[in-house]
Amino acid sequence: MEGSSGRPLPPRVANAARARARFGARFDALTAALERSDPLADAAVEALSGRPRADALISRALAGERSPEIPAAMRALCEAAHALPPWVEWRRIARASRLFGRAGVLGGFVLAFRSLVGGYLSPIGNKPLVFSGRLRQQAPRRLAETSRFVTAVCAPEGLRPGGEGVAITLRVRLMHAQVRRLLRQSPRWDHAAWGLPINQHDMLATIYLFSTVFTGGLRILGMDVSEDEGDDYFHLWRYVGVMIGVEPELLPWSEADAAADVELIHAINGEPDDDSRALTSALFAAAEESATTAIERRLSGARMDLMTAICRRLIGDEFADALGLERGYAGRVLPLASTLVAGVERLRRRSGRVAALAERASAAYWEATVETGLRGVPATFSLPRGLFAGPRPG
Repeated sequence: MEGSSGRPLPPRVANAARARARFGARFDALTAALERSDPLADAAVEALSGRPRADALISRALAGERSPEIPAAMRALCEAAHALPPWVEWRRIARASRLFGRAGVLGGFVLAFRSLVGGYLSPIGNKPLVFSGRLRQQAPRRLAETSRFVTAVCAPEGLRPGGEGVAITLRVRLMHAQVRRLLRQSPRWDHAAWGLPINQHDMLATIYLFSTVFTGGLRILGMDVSEDEGDDYFHLWRYVGVMIGVEPELLPWSEADAAADVELIHAINGEPDDDSRALTSALFAAAEESATTAIERRLSGARMDLMTAICRRLIGDEFADALGLERGYAGRVLPLASTLVAGVERLRRRSGRVAALAERASAAYWEATVETGLRGVPATFSLPRGLFAGPRPG
């Protein structure tokens, strides 16, 4: 089948005829995005290539320095990213920050077992991660760095000019561009079968994983997230999407429209593959190995059963079965747990004291999660220097 440009659709697009009939013009928009990258970031990493102390130059550029030592392409990227879109509403971003601020441990479950695992489901979108190699060893670090990124952009004032969330977002954007550059140069990247690595379609999908997929997961676990709160949270991530290099025209305006796009993306993704299962297994192994006390180690089996049950509830049985996640006894008590969460939510709405305690507990949870996961090694989001072993083409 041909795309909107008249060229054949990439082989990675599954169920094309049915998806086009169901989603119409949006199908054409998202599939056309499979062959577009992020020209500003691509130019910046190309200009930084081979430069000594490239990360130091990035830091200076992010701080607003305009030294001639900093490549013009890097300065152009910063200027474009720092230009505030006229549609950004800080009051909505503040409300979104408060929503994240009360998600706490539920947010941690959703981030790991719905957002990250949701990304692993894509048999082509997951390939850049597979090329990172050492899946089992890097899984804890990846989860910690992802948590660091999410907490930075969702922190109060995190997206204001000079905020830490802005700096980390731009560093992640440059990391993506560098990985894209390395993969395009690698003979092991099968462009004919897999298309452009880290393209606009996959970048948009990642924004959805951290926004509408996240808020949907909170609701599944019993947290009260209103339609307005969901839209505000997507508003925050829409701004992050623009800063991280997603074309503004590709981004919808509401959580509902984003959720419809998620359905479209799942429809054309194809079935999870062996890499999907390997990435998921590595994530669960990392969670199991996080046990630090004798009691936690003795209860590791029960913890694994609980985490698997939570993941199954968050992504659904069809995807869970495709990833090889077993059904266990813990899944039987999760509906009761969701009911208890809903009860706590009602109490929070009625009591300012309970709400304040919940926010402090949530902040402490995220701080401990990031600190424990990083294990004393700061998340620098530096440009990767090379690739590790990846899957063979074909």
